[in-house]
Amino acid sequence: MVSTEEGRQARAVRLVVGTRGSALSLAQTDSVIRALAQQHPEVEIAERVITTRGDRDLITPLWMFKRKGVFEREIDLAVVRGEVDFAVHSMKDLPTSLSPPLAIVAVPERESPNDVLVSRRGEKLSELPRGATVGTSSPRRKAQLLRIRPDLKIIPIRGNVETRVSRIEEGSLDAVVLAEAGLSRLGMSNLISERLLLDSFAPAPGQGAMAVVARRGDQSLTILLRSVNHAPSMAEVLSERSLTKRLGAGCRAALGAVARAEGDTLTLYGSILSPDGREEIHSSLRGPVDRPAELGRRVAGEIARQGGRKLISRWRSTVEGG
Repeated sequence: MVSTEEGRQARAVRLVVGTRGSALSLAQTDSVIRALAQQHPEVEIAERVITTRGDRDLITPLWMFKRKGVFEREIDLAVVRGEVDFAVHSMKDLPTSLSPPLAIVAVPERESPNDVLVSRRGEKLSELPRGATVGTSSPRRKAQLLRIRPDLKIIPIRGNVETRVSRIEEGSLDAVVLAEAGLSRLGMSNLISERLLLDSFAPAPGQGAMAVVARRGDQSLTILLRSVNHAPSMAEVLSERSLTKRLGAGCRAALGAVARAEGDTLTLYGSILSPDGREEIHSSLRGPVDRPAELGRRVAGEIARQGGRKLISRWRSTVEGG
């Protein structure tokens, strides 16, 4: 007769999740592991830390990488090869088109999509001294900052959240702009000087959300992972990614997008700025929550109709021209 303990071990499911080694990546992955454990106590999940190109190269601005997915490629390849069973990514870092064997199978409940300002003395954006230095490697954030404060000196920075914050503490920057969700997940929300408004600082598509990625053909694993899916959050990010894909903007243009699901209705706001922040095109539409990709395409069409693709071309000229 098999003992209860032996029976439990026989039924146990052992999985391996691929993750980056940064404190934020590990915190995000651990939150998914905890959520899965609540739904499936028989599942045992081990973490495998994988170093990506984006982790190795901390000098090159992200928008200058020719290959997309610098924080995901090595991890996703491990999923494709079966070296790990699934991966957890920051949604905003994922290319709009994944490798064919892969799919986003779950989106846990989204945290705040807002950007925030962290400043040396707790100043808000309007209170920073003239000519203050603000760190960000994002073309979108740079254009948004210059639209409101053209006097600011924007300094490109790379590195994890802790490294960026340390630039303020050591005195080389007056402030940095970061995602609120990242600070929250690291227990660093006390550092926030100001939460930036979504209508003037539309976030990166998918910001504040996580993506659980697995192989398409593994139905039993997909069913298990979908137990941590939050349907409203999934709808939001699918509409934002659809907008990005239709415009063909990517991370090399100042494109921001944020969707909100309320009951059966999904609202999507999209915005694109010129490199100097002086021009902005935006659109906001509503649609059924069960057709998020269609809503993304509609908003993209409105932005394109107003000249959005010309702004994207200007961004490409800026990048190619150095």
